[in-house]
Amino acid sequence: MSLRLTFMGTPDFAVPTLRALADRGHQIVAVYTRPTKPADRGLKLQATPVEGEARRRGIPVHTPMTLKTSEAFQQFCSHQADAAVVVAYGLILPREILGAPKFGCFNLHASLLPRWRGAAPIERAILEGDSETGVMVMKMDAGLDTGDIALTALAEITDATTTGDLRSKLAKIGADLMVQAMDDLEYGQLKLTRQEVEGSYATKIDKSHARIDWSMPAHKVLRHIHGFSPSPGAWCEMSIRGQIARVKILRCELASGAGLPGELLDDRLTVACGQGAIRILELQRAGKGPMKANVFLAGARLRPPLRLH
Repeated sequence: MSLRLTFMGTPDFAVPTLRALADRGHQIVAVYTRPTKPADRGLKLQATPVEGEARRRGIPVHTPMTLKTSEAFQQFCSHQADAAVVVAYGLILPREILGAPKFGCFNLHASLLPRWRGAAPIERAILEGDSETGVMVMKMDAGLDTGDIALTALAEITDATTTGDLRSKLAKIGADLMVQAMDDLEYGQLKLTRQEVEGSYATKIDKSHARIDWSMPAHKVLRHIHGFSPSPGAWCEMSIRGQIARVKILRCELASGAGLPGELLDDRLTVACGQGAIRILELQRAGKGPMKANVFLAGARLRPPLRLH
């Protein structure tokens, strides 16, 4: 016996859950994902990661622009799903859609609700200095991430954790958690707990805020760098061989030292902050791939006195 599931998701983060549910034996009757869009370079349309996985498995794919039409509702109902699983889909589900499956719609959310409801919970947890986060399976209601909680799994955040690291970790943990939730749902053993009303909101990350403010304390600078890594990338400007270049900083660590904010303190890319210092471990110049600090320094040969802006 298995559940009939509609799966709704778009990015890489959602793929492990789709894969795990299908491998578990649940019948994925349809996949909903965002429409294809041009790749970053060139005009060739690029399917979403979820669509790619679904087509490899022979699962029907739908890419509606909205779910708010009667046609979209009728199509959704035609799948006669026991439940819908939603992982970073990107479209709002109307109340009618939420109530269409036999058991409802279940969302995998990458935070410890009610903390960090909204669009960017992983990034916000790192940017705000959280030491712990997690994933939750939630039965969706009409509110923004306010539904009853089914299952929770925890994950540590250290000062070495980037958004990319944490997203990959939570995607794997979340896939197992959703499989457990659907297994419990199938056998009538899934228990739900009401959420607390108060919470915090993880507003969408805006790349216009990615520039590094070296006047912040070192720990804030570190979390800013790691919260924007790998994309869109926290950046600063520096002089390389007499030319001002924009450079993304992808990884760093706390270091000892003091100086003017943005001042290069040694030949190992230790940079002074408003309080304390950080050492750059990995960075990326425009048009090039990420590189370790020692590789970068072999070509750039940066030494004091130098100021990053």
